[in-house]
Amino acid sequence: MNGLMRFLKDWTLPVAIIVGTVGYLAFYYVPQLDGLGNWLEPVFDVLFPLSVFFTLFITFCKVDFHQMLPHRWHTGVLIAQLLLVALNIGIIYLVEADHEQKLLWEAVLTCIIGPAASASPVVVGKLGGNISTMTSYVIISSLVSALMIPAVFPILESGADVTFIDAFLIILNKVSMVLLLPLVLGWVMQHYVKGLCRKIAAQPNLSFYCWAFSLSITAGITVKNIINSSASLLLLLLIAVSTFVLCFVQFGIGRLVGCRLGEEVNAGQALFQKNTALSIWVAYMYLTPVASIGAGCYVLWQNIINSLELWHYRKKAGA
Repeated sequence: MNGLMRFLKDWTLPVAIIVGTVGYLAFYYVPQLDGLGNWLEPVFDVLFPLSVFFTLFITFCKVDFHQMLPHRWHTGVLIAQLLLVALNIGIIYLVEADHEQKLLWEAVLTCIIGPAASASPVVVGKLGGNISTMTSYVIISSLVSALMIPAVFPILESGADVTFIDAFLIILNKVSMVLLLPLVLGWVMQHYVKGLCRKIAAQPNLSFYCWAFSLSITAGITVKNIINSSASLLLLLLIAVSTFVLCFVQFGIGRLVGCRLGEEVNAGQALFQKNTALSIWVAYMYLTPVASIGAGCYVLWQNIINSLELWHYRKKAGA
C-alpha cells in the first residue's frame, strides 16, 4: 500500500491523464453509462473552472507580491515567442495550397501563440523556482497574447466573425476570471486573513492536487475531441507528433533564454507551459475543430514532461 501511495504521489500528473482518458472511454463505449454521463457532464462543467480557481488561489496565498516586477527574462521569453510565431506564420503561407499541411501548422500555431499557463506557477514552485516572478510573467504573457491572437488569425483565416476589439476583450475576460480574481483574493488573504492564509500556504501539495484534478477533466475532453474529429488518422498523428516535438523546442529555447538571463526554471516553464484552454478556444473561434486537437495533445505532452521534471528534481534533491 505504501508503495502504491508513493507511486501515485510521484506520478500524479500521468495518473490524472490516464484516469481522465479511461473515464471518458468508459462512458463512450459502455451504453449503460449514458445516463450517468449525461448527469455528470454539467457537474464537470462546474467543477473544472472551480478546480483551476482553487489551484491558483492556493498558489497565490504563497506569492510575495513585492517581487512581482518585470524582469529581463520576461523580455527574453516574449521575444522568443514572437520569433516562433513569425516563423510558424511563414510556414503556413508556404504550405497554404495544401489544406492538411495548413491545418497541421495552424494547430501548431495555437500552441505557440497562447499565453503561459495560469497554473505554471504551481509547477515552478514545485521545481524550486520563483512563484512571484512567474506570476507576473503570466499576467504580461496573457496581455501580449490577447493582442497577438486577434491580430494574427484574421490574416490567416478570414471566416471568423469577430472584431479585434471584441476578441481582445473576450480573451482578457477569460484570463481575468481565472487568473486575476484568485490573485486579488490571495492578496486579500495575505493582508487581512493572515492566520488562514498561513494554514493554506503550509499545505505544499494542495494546489498541485487541485491542478491534477482539473488535468484529469482536460484529458477526458481531449480524448473526446480526438474521437469525434473528422480529420484523417494521418493528420491526427502528425498533429500529435508535431506538438510533442514543439514541447521540447519551446522548453529548450526557454531554458536557454533563462540560463543566459538568470531564471532557467522560470523561463523554461514560461515558454513551454501553455494555457491550452485558451488555445482550444482560439482554434474554435478562428480556425476549425481539427486545429483544437493540437492544443489538446499539447496539454497531455506538457504534463508528462512536467512529471519527468518533477521526478528529476526530487531525485536530485534527494541525492
